Amino acid sequence: MATLIGVLRKKLLAPRLESVRFATRGFPGATSSSAEQLERIPQSVICGFEWGMETTELAELERRLGMVDAELRGFAYEGATMAWTITDSFPGGRGDRTRALLLGPGRRHLFLAYIGIGFAMARLPRVLWRGVLPELPGVPYHPTMSWLAVDGYGFDKAYFDTHRWVEQQRRPEPYPWEGAPDYFPRAVDQGIGRALWFIHGADPAAVAAAVHRFDADRGADLFSGVGLAATFAGGCDADGLATLADAAGRHRPDVALGVVFAAKARDYAGTVPEHTELAARVLAGVSVADAVALADATEVAAGTATSVGDETATTAEGNSAPAYELWRSAIRARLANALSNV
Repeated sequence: MATLIGVLRKKLLAPRLESVRFATRGFPGATSSSAEQLERIPQSVICGFEWGMETTELAELERRLGMVDAELRGFAYEGATMAWTITDSFPGGRGDRTRALLLGPGRRHLFLAYIGIGFAMARLPRVLWRGVLPELPGVPYHPTMSWLAVDGYGFDKAYFDTHRWVEQQRRPEPYPWEGAPDYFPRAVDQGIGRALWFIHGADPAAVAAAVHRFDADRGADLFSGVGLAATFAGGCDADGLATLADAAGRHRPDVALGVVFAAKARDYAGTVPEHTELAARVLAGVSVADAVALADATEVAAGTATSVGDETATTAEGNSAPAYELWRSAIRARLANALSNV
């Protein structure tokens, strides 16, 4: 049952559904044939956010989220996680609702839930970020995949402040997420790349052109975000996906890297739509099952030595990369080898 304070929080903090429409935001993709399909995703996030703001009971929140179509349910969990992360951070907040959500019904949607934490970070002062990531003992991929929270932060910034983060190509300040401050801007770029897929309405040529307008050193992370969005969110047919693969040029393996993580996230949540299978085959040359197997075979756990093969993986500044990037690097290396033989 919704509480009075929850209803008031929702009215104060929840974005309007209209505010995420592409036309409202002035996105060039507003006239795309895929716009209506893609807009269902941020609208699902807002629904989850509103429900999270209204209720403090986990069972009630789970019941509401269960009403969302399976293909979109993970996005509603993004919004709910965002809401409970914010309320946990408020003075006087319980501080453990997000943890209960991710240890409970949100566990299968962990990858998207991390992104929801990133959405909350975009609305919280940095001084509160230290406490946004809950301890999740025994949960696979935690905290390695928590970099998706930083990805979510980047997506939010690009989606809601497009002029500054896309047109002006602002670079974020480092932040010591998981002890790797210099990797923080790269993870933000991965989220900006995902946002470009929405901003340009899944138009592959326009998305690729947008990436190429950024400085060359940002291309790999941006294109991996594009590949993740194209595979997880859909919106493009086989011909369009082939156009994206060609337009990515030397960054084709980075696009394919995003494909693998999207396939892994969809499989982990237990819902794999047809567009995910299609994107996996066209962009990466693998089935979803093969992509999941590749992710599992190359997984790097938190605390693993910072090396891939015989080389040490580093950030652009020469510092050791986090386990998340080691995992990504291992996947990309295998994909680059496979795609070079196609």
